[in-house]
Amino acid sequence: MGAALWGASAFLLLRTQVPALDLERLSPASYFSPVELDRIHEFRRVTFWFWIASTLIQLGVLTLLAWRGRRLAFAVRRILRLPPSAHVWCGAAVAASCWFILWLTVLPVGAVRHWWYRRYGLREQDYRAWLGDQALELLVTTVVIVLVVSGMVYLAVRFGRRWWLAGSAAIAVFGLLGVLAQPLVIEPLFNRFTPVGDQNLAARIETLGNRLGVSVESVDVSDASRRTTTANAKVTGIGPTRRVVLYDTVLDGRFTEGEILWVSAHELAHVARGHVWKNVAWFALFATPGLAAIAWITERRGGLRDPAGVPLALVCAFVLSLLVLPAQNSISRRYEAESDWLALRVTNDPASDIATQRRFALTGLNDPDPPAWALFILGTHPTTMQRIAMAKAAEGR
Repeated sequence: MGAALWGASAFLLLRTQVPALDLERLSPASYFSPVELDRIHEFRRVTFWFWIASTLIQLGVLTLLAWRGRRLAFAVRRILRLPPSAHVWCGAAVAASCWFILWLTVLPVGAVRHWWYRRYGLREQDYRAWLGDQALELLVTTVVIVLVVSGMVYLAVRFGRRWWLAGSAAIAVFGLLGVLAQPLVIEPLFNRFTPVGDQNLAARIETLGNRLGVSVESVDVSDASRRTTTANAKVTGIGPTRRVVLYDTVLDGRFTEGEILWVSAHELAHVARGHVWKNVAWFALFATPGLAAIAWITERRGGLRDPAGVPLALVCAFVLSLLVLPAQNSISRRYEAESDWLALRVTNDPASDIATQRRFALTGLNDPDPPAWALFILGTHPTTMQRIAMAKAAEGR
């Protein structure tokens, strides 16, 4: 029954309004010069290895911590002078310790990655500012990890080996609250946001929202240029906290008004089709079997009632996140394609779409036609050439 309900929910969430399109197989050489492609490939050839290195280091460190989980829990109890009954407090402290150790071990990879991005002109921050951001991100993620793990340990103490049933509902609510709070609490820690200053542009964006059935109270601009030269836009929050955000790098003169409007329409299409709500639902769907697996594995080592099992739970969560990553990215690509299609319908401007995709690839040094395996594992969006092919298909409809 549970599997059937899961499958039915997934089927409904996967539905989109994109028609069956026979997309042309386009060559990047038709849209990018050899010099541009060489620069992109030179840059991306290295960035993939940063991901590999970071993933392997995290997996190795978490595995070691899980192996030494009992010693770590004992050390935490002794340092903090926690009584044997303080399962939740000890579990939270063990989780925070693991997360800090993990952060320290991958920090050098992040520093080299930052150097590489600076070398190609994609990052503006000096290393001191970058390290400050990393420390702030550590603080935020540690709070989240501690809250989640504390809840898991509490439920394990309260309900025993079936704690994951209550945990599935609790983590779904927690995920929803996190999305609600993101624009209000988390994002202001990292960026400043101001309304779009060009009133004519704001009015045209509002018109696009009306065509999509989306109320546009304001479109905000993020001061992303303090950190990066890459251009982007996003939708954050949900319901009353929803916010459409343009990076100020989109408004720095490199993009035409038509291209800015297309980007805005794409983000508004995410709102129109409820993609943020759907992502929350997907989070709940993936979390339920994930927590069941974590509960089953940790029970073989005494369960999460014992804080020594927290590192094992963390390594299980990490491995599970890697296993579902291709599926999550496939869902993301599907929703991005739907937003592309709706943006094309409301703007009726395939030329601006094509120009935007080309400019995004150049400003972010994104491979316009990556290998199929790279797209399968890491691709959150359709490839540049697939998106251009959709725009060309729209021209003929």
